[in-house]
Amino acid sequence: MNADEIAAGRARWQARYDAARKRDADFTTLSGMAVDPVYGPPEGAAYPGFDRIGWPGEFPYTRGLHPTGYRGRTWTIRQFAGFGNARQTNERYKMILGAGGGGLSVAFDMPTLMGRDSDDPQSLGEVGHCGVAVDSAADMEVLFAGIDLARVTTSMTISGPAVPVFCMYLVAAERQGADLSTLDGTLQTDIFKEYIAQKEWLFDPEPHLRLIGDLMEYCAREIPKYKPLSVSGYHIREAGATAAQELAYTLADGFGYVELGLSRGLDVDVFAPGLSFFFDSHVDFFEEVAKFRAARRIWARWLRDVYGVTSEKALWLKFHTQTAGVSLTAQQPVNNVVRTAVEALAAVLGGTNSLHTNALDETLALPTDESAEIALRTQQVLMEETGVTNVADPLGGSWYVEALTDRIEAEAEAIFARIRQLGGDGPHTIGPMTSGILRGIEDGWFTGQIAESAFAYQQALEKGEKRIVGVNCHTGTVAKDLEILRISHEVELEQRRVLAERKEARDDAAVKAAVERMVAASRTGENMIPAMLDAVRAEATLGEICDALRAEWGVYREPARF
Repeated sequence: MNADEIAAGRARWQARYDAARKRDADFTTLSGMAVDPVYGPPEGAAYPGFDRIGWPGEFPYTRGLHPTGYRGRTWTIRQFAGFGNARQTNERYKMILGAGGGGLSVAFDMPTLMGRDSDDPQSLGEVGHCGVAVDSAADMEVLFAGIDLARVTTSMTISGPAVPVFCMYLVAAERQGADLSTLDGTLQTDIFKEYIAQKEWLFDPEPHLRLIGDLMEYCAREIPKYKPLSVSGYHIREAGATAAQELAYTLADGFGYVELGLSRGLDVDVFAPGLSFFFDSHVDFFEEVAKFRAARRIWARWLRDVYGVTSEKALWLKFHTQTAGVSLTAQQPVNNVVRTAVEALAAVLGGTNSLHTNALDETLALPTDESAEIALRTQQVLMEETGVTNVADPLGGSWYVEALTDRIEAEAEAIFARIRQLGGDGPHTIGPMTSGILRGIEDGWFTGQIAESAFAYQQALEKGEKRIVGVNCHTGTVAKDLEILRISHEVELEQRRVLAERKEARDDAAVKAAVERMVAASRTGENMIPAMLDAVRAEATLGEICDALRAEWGVYREPARF
């Protein structure tokens, strides 16, 4: 790019920066030195390939979505939390919000994630252990008691039974008196990554895609600010994928959901802004920064050039980040505070829109109040003390970071080509990327690729080529055992007791009729969300709704592979 083009770009950026709202904050260094809001090539200098880097708030968005960077708005501190019953988790949420958290992120227990009630025989011993138990809309009311859902953005990390859980959230908000059309939040809903990595599905892919399509239509029409899909790379990375695989598989899944929306006749400029992303931030600092920068660039280019997006906001890749759970160690767990801080800094310098920082004890148990507070304070130290919010994309232009960004992008593009090749030449029911994803799931291609990457890394650890402090080097320690949070068996007994009382008090005939109407809707082209909402309002439980759909659609079984 020649000097005149660079100067014109800087002038465009300056005009947008001047017109944008900025926070009332001190943007000088610790010593009081004034710094510019962004840096680029020296005045009058040419920079080959600068069009791939650009300026913040301008296509291809390598350097961020907004001309102000974090001077306009800092990332949202969104701590992931949930344990025991709804009352206990509600107390943790109020602690997080009271300590400065900006949004909530719900962790559900395993029965809920699998669409099972707490009294289901398959739930025995699991209720409340890896998240909060939610059986019906009444639990959702307790979960958010005293928290205004019309004002607090809420993310819910659940995919298989995401749609009925979302309906429970809507009913809880409705019972608070909220105007549902104004709700803002995020539902994960990403079923592709379940087949690829996490394995928490209910049905075959096609019925899940039916529900997701209905949800996209409903939100676009009724709750325009709500994001019905958070395409997740986090679980793909935690399963052992490389940074490039995490990026490529996640964005490919995102392209698949774009194709799903288009196949429903939705306007991509309207529904694409409702897609968000969820990435892992691992411990290799510069690789993670490059991954996030490449993600924005790839998404913007594909949506413009492949899917015909014309709206600027529809080109934006908005993403939440969580520090890498798989990087935490049970050995010398206090070291996890350092790992988390480094990973959080990488996410921030990569331009994350919201962030969760893991607690030091999460490799052993759910976080205690103290460790959860340390995790929260880690973000606040970064935000308030380090100066990282002063300059947009401060690593932009670094020879290493730009080369790594290009390298990860090229690897991702090669993976996209392979996925589309898996889908064949068509015709495609939904779209070519979706066909490739479904074929890759059916053939075990994704799981095989991730397994190979995980095995290669484990070999490197065993040989000492890769090092983890406290595990295969620097193993001596004076640290003592941690006190960890333990979930009492009484939680499960109490949850089952309360559930039985609610079932006894409700109108069973109304529940049965509402669930039957929902199943009838599933046999037509009718959008299922209104009928499911009616079932939830009647206090149908999550298990009853999911069991009715299991009876209608069957249960997915992953083929055995050797």
